[in-house]
Amino acid sequence: MFEARMRNKNLFNYLFIAIAAALLFVPFIGWVPLFDWDEINFAESAREMLVTGDYLTVRINYEPFWEKPPLFIWFQVLSMKLFGINEFAARFPNAVCGIFTLCFLFWIGKKEVNQKFGFIWVVSYAGSLLPFIYFKSGIIDPWFNLFIFSSLYFAFQYLNRQHRPSLIVSAILIGLAILTKGPVGFMLFGLTLFIFLIFKKFRVSFTWGDVMLFLILVLLVGGFWFILQISFGNFGIIKEFVEYQIRLFQTQDAGHGGFFLYHWVVILVGVFPISFFALMGFGKNSIQKLNTDTLLWIKILLGVVLVVFTIVKTKIVHYSSLAYFPVSFIGTTVVYQFLHNEIKIPKWLQLSFIGTGGLIAAFVAGATFIEAYKTKMVDFLTDKDPFAAANLSAQVNWSGWEFLVALILLSGVLSSMFLIRQNYRWLSILTLFIGITLFSYSTLVVIVPKIEQYSQHAAIAFFKEKQGCDCYVTTLGYKSYAPYFYGQKMPAAHPESNDLEWLLKGPIDKPAYFIMKNTRSDEVFKNYSDIEKIYEKNGFVMAVRYPKNN
Repeated sequence: MFEARMRNKNLFNYLFIAIAAALLFVPFIGWVPLFDWDEINFAESAREMLVTGDYLTVRINYEPFWEKPPLFIWFQVLSMKLFGINEFAARFPNAVCGIFTLCFLFWIGKKEVNQKFGFIWVVSYAGSLLPFIYFKSGIIDPWFNLFIFSSLYFAFQYLNRQHRPSLIVSAILIGLAILTKGPVGFMLFGLTLFIFLIFKKFRVSFTWGDVMLFLILVLLVGGFWFILQISFGNFGIIKEFVEYQIRLFQTQDAGHGGFFLYHWVVILVGVFPISFFALMGFGKNSIQKLNTDTLLWIKILLGVVLVVFTIVKTKIVHYSSLAYFPVSFIGTTVVYQFLHNEIKIPKWLQLSFIGTGGLIAAFVAGATFIEAYKTKMVDFLTDKDPFAAANLSAQVNWSGWEFLVALILLSGVLSSMFLIRQNYRWLSILTLFIGITLFSYSTLVVIVPKIEQYSQHAAIAFFKEKQGCDCYVTTLGYKSYAPYFYGQKMPAAHPESNDLEWLLKGPIDKPAYFIMKNTRSDEVFKNYSDIEKIYEKNGFVMAVRYPKNN
């Protein structure tokens, strides 16, 4: 009877977390158009799979795209089959990932410490800025990170207990990580494991037979798509992957550069507030039952992610997102001790919460006053950056109450710090994380759609107008995947239709529409006299070239 009650209680806990996660991550994910590059890139690859019926080849503009394996795109294909080709379907797989992630974190926390620790970890992870936002996005990283982190967890379960099923699960999961984003997943896994073995002076129990079993499973799961492509004669896939990874390490790919400690700042501010608790978590840990090896490999993982992506020349926010797991775990150990009256939150950390929360709130609040100061900003930017100035001229309907979103964050942080001073420990933590969650939710629903209208909305609207049009649509002077996804581009019948010079000067057989930034338009119209301007909106210039016989 007791065991049955416990099973029912455990089931209720997971059901509660899953429902709460679904309510957080599913609503409004189709509220705003997809953003270039990554969101539209992956969604377009999924759409082209549906159009061509070829589910083994990842394509962009109906040409092979070897930079990413297909697993996440397959998730999007399945979602689009259920919900149609739209923003909701493109982002739905990550909402599902959010549900699995929170349940998995609860399971680990309960197993490593206790049920209370598991709930705190769930609340702290979902209640931090970027972890919450990523589960409402259409990028690859949430699934990629979950596969790597869970694979590491089961690998160390094997090392602790010689539990072969854990080894098998670990191999399958890291194979899925490779199938999601490529061999970099295995590199991060291997570096973490290797450094752990160094710390342990290689005094761990394993058998070489188990190592061979692990590698065979990783090869079968993670490599089967690569092997399949090679068997079809696509030998270039390996070359493309290697060149792409080298380019990321050695150059600022796609113009995504940044300062040396870029990812350190991103993690500290982006994983606010649990990242600030984690600052206290590198001393002696007093949580009973917490295996010291668990804390060791989690800290090693954090170090590996920070070092690797500090070395990588390309700086993109989500590259270091695997660090959210170790940061949130370390921060949760601090919160757990605080809630059990084992430690205090020092004044310097309380002031850091207030300062950082205030800056983030000020930034968001400032965005809500764009309309009030638009004329001055446009005048200031007209000579310095005409495109940005024209972006700001967009007509966006602000109600005037959007600044309250920023007050949610500020009031949550201030109230939490006040409650800490009054020694209301549990209430202070709940106030902080619930406040951040409400702020993140409100920002995505209220603020982001309006900001999108300044940035890409005019271009997206133009591409949508051309859906079903017997014409060519492309960008000039800047790269975008939006013409393909939002123009619902079909496979081209003319062999030269992807040649920009042919569209600009060749004997086209149907109208060719171009969209460019206003900083490029004068040069284009000067050099290509048969291109006609249609209209200009929010910094984007729309133009057309008609066939000579029309």
